[in-house]
Amino acid sequence: MLGFLLGPFLALLPKRWRCSLPLPPSADWRVAFILSGLAEFLAAVAAMLYWYSYSVTTWVSRGLDLALAGKAGPGANEQEIGFMAIFILATHPLTWLIAYFAVEGSLRLVAAAFAESHLGILLLFALDKIFLKTTGQGGPSAAEQGGYKEGNLSSYVGAIREKVRGFLTAGIPDELCVSPEGAEEFLEIRASRRKPDWTPPRTVKYRDTFYRLEDSSMGSAPRPYRYRLRRLSAGVMSRTVLVYTPEQEPVVSKK
Repeated sequence: MLGFLLGPFLALLPKRWRCSLPLPPSADWRVAFILSGLAEFLAAVAAMLYWYSYSVTTWVSRGLDLALAGKAGPGANEQEIGFMAIFILATHPLTWLIAYFAVEGSLRLVAAAFAESHLGILLLFALDKIFLKTTGQGGPSAAEQGGYKEGNLSSYVGAIREKVRGFLTAGIPDELCVSPEGAEEFLEIRASRRKPDWTPPRTVKYRDTFYRLEDSSMGSAPRPYRYRLRRLSAGVMSRTVLVYTPEQEPVVSKK
């Protein structure tokens, strides 16, 4: 119920304000923030359409009245008056304010849907920061509770980019490249999606063979995630061993 009733309105608040409310710990904030960001974006688009229709019509009408009265200068025509109305619209502060809310709404929507980040609106966040500063409570811990300190913009963009890349490459199987180097054998896995918890030097079990994850790096699309594993002569199964079970049959190649 929170996600469809009060949730979108409470999602406008900074994190510190939300934490101070008597809300159930199981509240689904992700749905609330998606709806809140979508509502802010759609409201800004509707406001921009109304503002465009009202302002351009009004300024063109005034321009034509001035032209008919001979106060717009010699040679003024309808095209010049229309261009001037568009120019005034584009440079008007209200146009930029509405555009800001459209961008903010889309950012909050995408951050909640793809990066699982919960952002309130910047205006209330700024007011909360001013309040904390004026009351002497503006330490680092308080700032982190403001709302936009939940992460930096680069982390949001990176998480969103990774989610989008995962959707676009969902049907691409992994590619396995086996390369012997002297007495050892290495296996390189090229994947279209990042593999959680695959950090060196974890042990990976593929079929009946154990490998040591030596390195992970980024390559080119459509399989940008590269994992280099060294084959082990023996291994013991435990809870820390990663079991590689690809959803689709991987493509096997040899160097």
